[in-house]
Amino acid sequence: MKHVDVAVVGAGITGILTARELAARTPTQSIMVVEAGDLAGGASRRSAGLHFPRGATPRARAFAAYSHEYYARLLMDHPSLPIFPVDVSVVAREARATALSEKYLDHACLVRSDGTHPLVNVPADSAVWHGTGCHYADVPALTRLLAGQLRDRVELREGVAVVGLSSNGDSYTLRLSTGGTVRADRVVLAPGPWLHMGPWRELVAPLGARVKKIVALHIDQRPTEEDPVLVFDDEDAFLLPMVQRGFWLFSYTCQEWDVSPDTVSASLSSRNVAEARELLHRYAPRLQAAATAGRVFCDAYSPDGAPLVQALDSAERLVFAGASSGSGYRFAPAMAAAVADLVAR
Repeated sequence: MKHVDVAVVGAGITGILTARELAARTPTQSIMVVEAGDLAGGASRRSAGLHFPRGATPRARAFAAYSHEYYARLLMDHPSLPIFPVDVSVVAREARATALSEKYLDHACLVRSDGTHPLVNVPADSAVWHGTGCHYADVPALTRLLAGQLRDRVELREGVAVVGLSSNGDSYTLRLSTGGTVRADRVVLAPGPWLHMGPWRELVAPLGARVKKIVALHIDQRPTEEDPVLVFDDEDAFLLPMVQRGFWLFSYTCQEWDVSPDTVSASLSSRNVAEARELLHRYAPRLQAAATAGRVFCDAYSPDGAPLVQALDSAERLVFAGASSGSGYRFAPAMAAAVADLVAR
């Protein structure tokens, strides 16, 4: 039976950044990442990769601030990474001014403006705030690049599912779909929306996380490098100018809950398109006709919307990291650091 110090289950952006953080903090420990599918092939593959310097709760704001600094350092050290800074314009009701100042971090530098983007109709009771500090990334490409940097230090096993998980008191045994077993002193679970579908489902059930469908439409109209990401704060929706791919991405809040990542359709439904176009009609009617494609998947959501990093046993040998509420990329560096703190303790 193979033995490792830490086994990370899941090779999305959260799992890979967790392995990276663990390897950086303790270079001598042995680390294995086990992924049932392809590296960055789950929620990370379909992620918009948008980082907002904001958070609805103090915990979410602290995580967002940590991640903001992390990605800024990462891009400074590796300028060729697929991370693209973008300004932000927030459309919100005037009555939300105080709430916006609390939700957005200081380095967002939000300033109220009478102007707006030419694509957007601003409701009579609303205003526009302009700011900085956002970026978006090609999440699957970034995850694969960072994983490639780890291969000399971390063992990566793709296409290998964990089909059994049992405690040995001072360690855990992982039974693999390939027939082998691995004993790990500590295990980090980063399964994304598969948190209710593995041998850990009963362990994570008390966390109260639910899985929700996520829908985004591709707007077949080319943005420019000067275009900001447009946030419709009241509806928790945004228009992201994906300049490198030549289209806008429109993400809105789909309210289809308790879905399964293995059965949710990867295709847009007529209902999805109708819901998205209804919201587009309110703010950007000229884009409706160009909303002809898109992407569909799901993610795990915590009860309060803030990501969960929590030990699942009294010895803190089994740690869950996830339920990022559709913001896995945005919170991944902070979750990785929190996991490393638990593992070190």
